[in-house]
Amino acid sequence: MDTVTFTPIGVIRSPHKSEEGTPIQPKGAIGIEAYIEIKPELTEGLKDLGDFSHIYLIYVLDRCNDFKLTTIPFMDTEEHGVFATRSPKRPCHIGLSIVKIVSIEENIIKIENADMLDGTPLLDIKPYVPSMDNFETEKNGWLERNHHKSNHMKADDRFIK
Repeated sequence: MDTVTFTPIGVIRSPHKSEEGTPIQPKGAIGIEAYIEIKPELTEGLKDLGDFSHIYLIYVLDRCNDFKLTTIPFMDTEEHGVFATRSPKRPCHIGLSIVKIVSIEENIIKIENADMLDGTPLLDIKPYVPSMDNFETEKNGWLERNHHKSNHMKADDRFIK
């Protein structure tokens, strides 16, 4: 299999119009509101989603047109393999964020903690369940010394070029 094709289920509308200045992780986007427009014909699939406080959003990093197998990520000054980072310059241009649900009305999901760009195509939604999704880790690689930066760091233009 050389190609996989996905059809977006909706679009994310956020205040972030360009990568530069956008929070690099949802923890750095606390309180930033956005909303998701789900295709109207998929509205029934939102049944019971409002019973969860947080959801995973799986989306396309559609402003990326290439990738780099090694990169200097936002939170470090050393080069790392792309799969050891959260760089948007990935071979498959797929993004993942955990956001808080504010409300759901018809096919519109209002969310908080938005770290994605306005107009981002949404591929899927899954409920975040701490008892199933939260693991204690033994190792956190190069992020061990840098993870605290995600709470305040904003993107620059390094991945736009």
